[in-house]
Amino acid sequence: MMPPRPPPEDFALKETKPHLGGGKVSGDKLTSTYDLVEQMQYLYVRVVKAKDLPGKDVTGSCDPYVEVKLGNYLGKTRFFEKKSNPEWNQVFAFSKDRLQASLLEVTVKDKDVVKDDFIGKVFFDLNEIPKRVPPDSPLAPQWYRLEDRQGNKVKGELMLAVWMGTQADEAFPEAWHSDAAFVSGADGLANMRSKVYLSPKLWYLRVNVIEAQDLQPGDKGRYPEVFVKAVLGNQALRTRISQARGINPMWNEDLMFVAAEPFEEPLILSVEDRVAPNKDEVLGRCAIPLQYVDRRLDHKVVNSRWFNLEKHIIVEGEKKKEIKFASRIHMRICLEGGYHVLDESTHYSSDLRPTAKQLWKSSIGVLELGILNAHGLMPMKTKDGRGTTDAYCVAKYGQKWVRTRTIIDSFAPKWNEQYTWEVFDPCTVITIGVFDNCHLHGGDKAGGAKDTKIGKVRIRLSTLETDRVYTHSYPLLVLHPNGVKKMGEIHLAVRFSCSSLLNMMHMYSHPLLPKMHYLHPLTVSQLDSLRHQATQIVSMRLGRAEPPLRKEVVEYMLDVGSHMWSMRRSKANFFRIMNVLGGLIAVGKWFDQICNWKNPITTVLIHILFIILVLYPELILPTIFLYLFLIGVWYYRWRPRHPPHMDTRLSHADSAHPDELDEEFDTFPTSRPSDIVRMRYDRLRSIAGRIQTVVGDLATQGERFQSLLSWRDPRATALFVIFCLVAAIILYVTPFQVVALLAGFYILRHPRFRHKLPSVPLNFFRRLPARTDSML
Repeated sequence: MMPPRPPPEDFALKETKPHLGGGKVSGDKLTSTYDLVEQMQYLYVRVVKAKDLPGKDVTGSCDPYVEVKLGNYLGKTRFFEKKSNPEWNQVFAFSKDRLQASLLEVTVKDKDVVKDDFIGKVFFDLNEIPKRVPPDSPLAPQWYRLEDRQGNKVKGELMLAVWMGTQADEAFPEAWHSDAAFVSGADGLANMRSKVYLSPKLWYLRVNVIEAQDLQPGDKGRYPEVFVKAVLGNQALRTRISQARGINPMWNEDLMFVAAEPFEEPLILSVEDRVAPNKDEVLGRCAIPLQYVDRRLDHKVVNSRWFNLEKHIIVEGEKKKEIKFASRIHMRICLEGGYHVLDESTHYSSDLRPTAKQLWKSSIGVLELGILNAHGLMPMKTKDGRGTTDAYCVAKYGQKWVRTRTIIDSFAPKWNEQYTWEVFDPCTVITIGVFDNCHLHGGDKAGGAKDTKIGKVRIRLSTLETDRVYTHSYPLLVLHPNGVKKMGEIHLAVRFSCSSLLNMMHMYSHPLLPKMHYLHPLTVSQLDSLRHQATQIVSMRLGRAEPPLRKEVVEYMLDVGSHMWSMRRSKANFFRIMNVLGGLIAVGKWFDQICNWKNPITTVLIHILFIILVLYPELILPTIFLYLFLIGVWYYRWRPRHPPHMDTRLSHADSAHPDELDEEFDTFPTSRPSDIVRMRYDRLRSIAGRIQTVVGDLATQGERFQSLLSWRDPRATALFVIFCLVAAIILYVTPFQVVALLAGFYILRHPRFRHKLPSVPLNFFRRLPARTDSML
């Protein structure tokens, strides 16, 4: 028996009214730093240095460190060996919400093998501590005389600064937080902090293999079957076997790779001979460092070059170059700067700029995101016999990834962190994911622990009104093998500020991708393969950062498995198409009712309208456009007032059959035992995956038509409605025959007058929002 379906409102988006920026947000305009988050008060303690500390060891030296204690929270600096004038310059932050004491103790101790010796301490009454409000300058540290346990002055002084501040303080990101009192080791501490990461700069590398000369096959008595194999990092591609049999084969074939700056690995090419079905003989190799490869911004021809092939022979187990070898290979190699290297799905991409910075247009605005808090999170792991969650957020837009600090052991974490991005195109999407940190308590040593996904949110910028602060609580939905599950809610504040409305409106006439994608397009299979390679490179590079942004996090944010076959997705795409066609079906039923005189008054009115249009055919087009204009204005009252969110009903996640989910979460290739079933089943899934994509694309086009008048993208609908009004007026005053003649000549125009780039109406249409970014 299937479990009962949860109520729909459980998955709904909820509008909220948080107290942002300490109540300083007025008129939705920027009034202070951190104005999109709720202010959090912190007690900051900066331990700078000490001087004249007394020796406590037998040798008369000391190994000093400082303990900062407030109630049950205790932070420690690093210690220095045999140093009486140490410098620490470390900051400690205690959340005011969790303060359990009225007295702050700062103690200097001498590290010892058995028991650490007490050197001296300084007390602070919390009521006496000053407040600092940026942009005030940081509080200057002062020297304090150390006291013994009885309050008498002792030898030694400690330089400190103690103040009350907010998370807007510049000391906040690098401070030790009171949460860290329960985290073991420096690695765990590093994994807690908020960080900003940058995706590596990605290039498409085009290798045009032309020909080879003077090859020396091992077997001289047969025609060699020669092909070229190219390897770049984990990517390996090969040409077809040359049809020109002999020692001077020709290919003239393009191989495409993804390369990332800084270029660490060379491109390795090997010319190989297929001597037997499963045996290839290497006839020569060459390695090409990418630092010296030509870069181009358009499709101008790059000079080809001859490269010498080196043959390696094994001498006593070591590779040695054979000098007397004169084979060469002719190639044209370049790094393509005019394409955008796709590492996300084009349906919800956050960046569409070409690789080369010279081709970037100026930014059109700023996106600000306040990650406030989450509530109702599920326990993600067990610690000390009870469920716990250590949650952090990751947001990705363009090349910039941000990661909030981890809040330890809380089902309602409060981050209140604010981040900013430059926006170059409004038809882009920001993705925010929530994860459970499994690397705070020696998780790395526990055998490959992975950070668990709690859920994610996508927000399309073009659906946001400019300069308006959107504060909503988004459901965090994850699909599990046993069905869709709400893991909690995340509370966000979003504002999209536009520097010039005219510039942004002008963007709607531009192609979505750089012009190279249209002038010299890559094939669908090439794009799929290159996107896979790009996501692997981004995942690997961010995984090498410190602290790492782990592979499972990056792949979840980039939707790596979104192209895989799923019965649920196919069904969802089918119903999206039916929803789009629903309008046409409704018009058909209405017309059928008119023909059958179900409502005689309506039918008579239609007859009168039909006679008028027959007698005055020039009124047909203006009437249609005027009707569209009136519908657009009428729908304005019901325009969406909040950003889209993950929709379980649209994705058919809440009604999926257990068997369908079992198939969706099955491995690829399938884990079925029989080899024949596996082969047939996987073939069926891959074919169905392509059908699913086509169905999804058809649904996307239909949804874009719907969004012309739905005000989902307020700027696009406004442009279309104004166009309809202007078109209606022009067509009213222009004779119909003139309009028909001009339209016919334009459609039948000579290829010389056609441009390879998509037309302005097509660019506008492609930028309209579909509902793909609301699908799980």
